[in-house]
Amino acid sequence: MIIYEATKSEFVSDVTNEFLVERLYNSYQKKIGRTSKNEILSWENSLQRMSNVMQDKDIPNDAAVAIEFKIPNTSKRVDFIVAGNDGKQDHVVIVELKQWSKVEKVNKDAIVKTYVGRANREITHPSYQAWSYAALIMDFNENVQKKNILLKPCAYLHNYRKEANDPLIDGHYKEHINKAPVFVKGEIQQLRDFIKKYVRKGDHNKLIYQIEHGRIRPSKSLQDSLANMLKGNEEFIMIDEQKVFYEEAFNLALECVRNNKKQVMVIEGGPGTGKSVLAVNLLVNLINEELVTMYVSKNSAPREVYSSKLKGTVKKTAIDNLFKGSGSFTSSTLNEFDVIIVDEAHRLNEKSGFYGNQGENQVKELIKASNFTLFFIDENQKVTLKDIGSIDLIKQYAEEFSAEVISGELVSQFRCDGSDAYIAWLDDVLQIRETANSHYYGVDYDFRIYDNPHDMLHEIERLNQLNNKSRMLAGYCWEWPTKERKNTNHKEINIPEHNFEISWNLSDSIWAIDQDSVKEAGCIHTAQGLEFDYVGVIIGPDLCYEDGKVVTDYDKRAKTDQSLKGIKKMAKEDPLKAQKVADQIIRNTYRTLMTRGQKGCFIYCTDPLLNKYFQDRLNKSKGYNNLSPDRNFKVAEDTEGFH
Repeated sequence: MIIYEATKSEFVSDVTNEFLVERLYNSYQKKIGRTSKNEILSWENSLQRMSNVMQDKDIPNDAAVAIEFKIPNTSKRVDFIVAGNDGKQDHVVIVELKQWSKVEKVNKDAIVKTYVGRANREITHPSYQAWSYAALIMDFNENVQKKNILLKPCAYLHNYRKEANDPLIDGHYKEHINKAPVFVKGEIQQLRDFIKKYVRKGDHNKLIYQIEHGRIRPSKSLQDSLANMLKGNEEFIMIDEQKVFYEEAFNLALECVRNNKKQVMVIEGGPGTGKSVLAVNLLVNLINEELVTMYVSKNSAPREVYSSKLKGTVKKTAIDNLFKGSGSFTSSTLNEFDVIIVDEAHRLNEKSGFYGNQGENQVKELIKASNFTLFFIDENQKVTLKDIGSIDLIKQYAEEFSAEVISGELVSQFRCDGSDAYIAWLDDVLQIRETANSHYYGVDYDFRIYDNPHDMLHEIERLNQLNNKSRMLAGYCWEWPTKERKNTNHKEINIPEHNFEISWNLSDSIWAIDQDSVKEAGCIHTAQGLEFDYVGVIIGPDLCYEDGKVVTDYDKRAKTDQSLKGIKKMAKEDPLKAQKVADQIIRNTYRTLMTRGQKGCFIYCTDPLLNKYFQDRLNKSKGYNNLSPDRNFKVAEDTEGFH
């Protein structure tokens, strides 16, 4: 969708005669239905500058100009487009416009800091942004691919003046600037020369029309690259019932899209049953069938980790565009996508947006947006008040869209060393539910209790040296820093009686795979949906042991934790309900943290009585498990450690 399209001469005339703002506003109202004159007026300065740029006699009058092109299946918009021919080849120049006057260098890939939205914020470098938009169009627009339309991105910061050792063009950003040059105030002629290099003749092949109406399909190069990276990657190999469910979901999705049917599939599965492995396989192989497929999760951590594992040599933006947050579909049209795969569907919210004021219901929006919607769900992993994803709700909205519902359940354990017994034992120990596994937790899982958090951290660090798959986790009982941190010198998690300190994870996105993050602790929001070999879990004061029972205290959660936002209001209206809801969330949180480890889970409890309770339960299990001649136990507080 394009808000404004004209020839170069018509665009310059509209700016000169002060018609452009009115025409943009009317077009925006007609095509999108919501905007304000102030929003349009905020573009006026930038578009006046682009009018000055275009007033070069060597840029042909019949070159095409487009403003605000929405890249299909994304929320991204290209600010300004110039299309034409260099005498041999069709080109489309993409210009990312910025009104910034100052930026700061940030030691992250393609990230700068500038004043936007009434605050200094980290944001992508304009060159990277322009290049990524061009890459998205190239990777998903069939007309661009087949008609050999070349895209040339750049950025124009018309209020920005370069200085000596300027951060905008620092060598740190050289790779991105080489792909998309950045022009600033005083460099209008350089920008003109860039445009004239590719647009010497007019748009005789209706390139803007070709791009706007191009069929949305993943490019062959993207398909091949994804398939090659998945092939032979042991992390994504499917076995047993994973393969059975994969084949069923894969063929149902193909049938739905090819016959224009609408279906919903719901697959239940507890921790470690292979839901995410199944989801990634479906994503890659359905794309290879030319289906527009998206992987969706509420938490950003699983998206970032799985997309990083698939990237290889594929362009970052192409992979990232396949992984979306659950709030990305508030404006999606009916069946805009072929397939949407929703991981961790129990974490879906009702409303979307930073302030929770967008959309109607995420479950409804996801079903509406695709022909085939697949939900992976475990209702026992709801860990915030806002988590509303449920099988009943999915069925309700599927019926509203006349979509057939297919259900299934993954049972086999691939985490916790394949031990269903451990999870049942953990549920009993945490007093979530009584199970037959009050004593037995399996013979192959490494569960340890530590009296000193230093010892637990040292063991996690030692194990992490093997393959970078061991991490520290903690309950959300310590405040999360609200200001940016550049290193782990500031330790938020403090246990004074042991002189122990550790920082929360610096990066939400790649903490799980960053080699240096073993000395940082992840929380429920950065760990849920991921798995490791070993985890060391610090159980905070929100879970303790009193009068023979495991009890919870939501007042001990950190104020920065949004999981229980609204619980105090609920407590005033219905204290029993508030206590019940908070109690379930806290227990589910620790259950989730303590099932992230495939081979082992170590714990330290800030409440000594809870530590002793776990030790007593483990001692009982030790005697029961020793019925197996192959089992050897160790004790953590002495030199051996608890096994």
